[in-house]
Formats: sequence, C-alpha cells, structure tokens
Amino acid sequence: MEFFLQLLINGISIGFLYGLAALGFVMIFKSSSVLNFAHGELVAIGAFLFLTLVTSAKIPVLLAFPLTLAGTFALGFLIERVFLRPLIGESLIFVIMLTLGLASMFKGIMLFVWGGNLYMFPDFLPSWLSFRGAGIYVPPVYVLSTAVGLVFLVLFGFFFKYSSQGIYMRSVADNQPAALSLGVNVRRVFALSWAIAALVAAMSGIVLGIINGINVHDLTSIGMKVFPVVILGGLESIGGAILGGLIIGLLETFTGGYLSPSLRDVIPYAVLVVILLVRPYGLFGLVEIERV
Repeated sequence: MEFFLQLLINGISIGFLYGLAALGFVMIFKSSSVLNFAHGELVAIGAFLFLTLVTSAKIPVLLAFPLTLAGTFALGFLIERVFLRPLIGESLIFVIMLTLGLASMFKGIMLFVWGGNLYMFPDFLPSWLSFRGAGIYVPPVYVLSTAVGLVFLVLFGFFFKYSSQGIYMRSVADNQPAALSLGVNVRRVFALSWAIAALVAAMSGIVLGIINGINVHDLTSIGMKVFPVVILGGLESIGGAILGGLIIGLLETFTGGYLSPSLRDVIPYAVLVVILLVRPYGLFGLVEIERV
C-alpha cells in the first residue's frame, strides 16, 4: 500500500508537468490550428537557460526563475513574429514543416552550446518542502512540481476567464473569422499564444530538469510525449490536456514501478494508438460533422 501511494504521488506530480507542457501545445493549436513540433525544444531551452543563470551567472534561484520565464515568453513572441507571421495565409503544411525546421535548428544550437552531456542542478530546494508520513516520502521537487502546477493552472484559469486578452484568445479559438470581424487583433493573439506556450514549456522543463537532470535529447523527447497527452485529452481542450497529462504520468509511473522501467516510455504511445482507434477526437475533443 505504501509503495502504491508513493507511485501515485510521483505520478500525479509528473502528470501535472506533462499537462502544463501540453497546455501550451493546445493553446497554439486552438488559436492557429498549428501542430508545434518544436515544443520539446522549448522545454529544453527553458531548462538550459535556468541552468545557465543559476550556475554560470550565479544569479539567485528566486530571481533566475522569473528571468527564465520572461526570456522564454519573449522568445515565443520572437518565434511568431520572425518565423510564423510571414506564413499567415499559406497552407498549414508549410507552417508545420517550419516548426519541424525550428526544432532541428534549436536542438542543433543547444548541442553546440551545451553538448549532449547530462547536467544536474545544485541542491537548492529546502528540506522543509518534503513530506513524510504514512510510510511514504515525497521529495521537495515533487512537492514543488505539484504546487507549481496547481498555482499556474489557477492563474491560467483566471486569465482565460476574466482578462481581456484571455477572452480574445478564447474567441479566436472558437471562431477566428467572427473574432476578426469584431475587431480582435488575431495576429496579437497568435503571438501571445506562442509566448505563453514557450513560458509553460520552460516551466515544465525547469522542474523536469530538477527531477531527472538536463540532457538535450531527453528533454526534447518530451515534445513527442506531448502528443499522446493532447490526443488523449482532445486537441482543442485545455482541461483535457491537464487530465491527459495526469493519466499519462500515472500510467508511466505505475508501469515503471510494477512492470518494468524500460516499458514506461512505451505506454504513452500505446495509449495514443488505442485512443486513435477507439476515440480519435480524445476524451474532451469536439466531433466535427461535415455535410456533403
């Protein structure tokens, strides 16, 4: 029972991080119908930027964290303005191929700068963040990841429901031509979607880096793991992305704990295949009916 509870808590913590990473992916798809294949690279960029600020620049962690989020937020704006905005009106396949090119470019730059080695963060989390009770132990990083996930989910919930920009983003996602006719600046919404997506990707990368260390290949592969999460939850559902992340995180953790650690990376893609066969629009996805 204690082992089960330990795996349950670890799975929920990892699942929140997957859900946050998927949240940015869903936001981009909802606003512009673009599948961002460079999402994993944004996860890794955030982790490496935070590592550089903390270790090389010797900036305190409490300052390095918001600086990293601000830097990746600006990077998202830059990506949309420089690379994607010139392709507005072009076929979606061109935009998707562009994100594939960006993924390769970003990964190559990171390998050139940091190499393919594994980097570990210094132990800066206080011991009081940990939890011990009922025969289980929750390390500080898992408590932190759960807390960060919950806080940002609440913040994003208020942002989308009450802020003007959040309402604009929802309107563009629901009906882009109608939003444009009502005076919504669709290009600004696209840019904001990419900026927020880069921010939440970086946040996930930082916490995942604290848990497992930072490696270019491992963190960029998170981008591929986002696909089972968003397909499971539904490509257009923000709540579904969070639930999908929790389900994938729990399946991974229990598979590694009870079956074999070598199978934990297989489970997300097995779930992806099953969902595509049984419910291709996901748990909360919208079924599109076309009249011929």
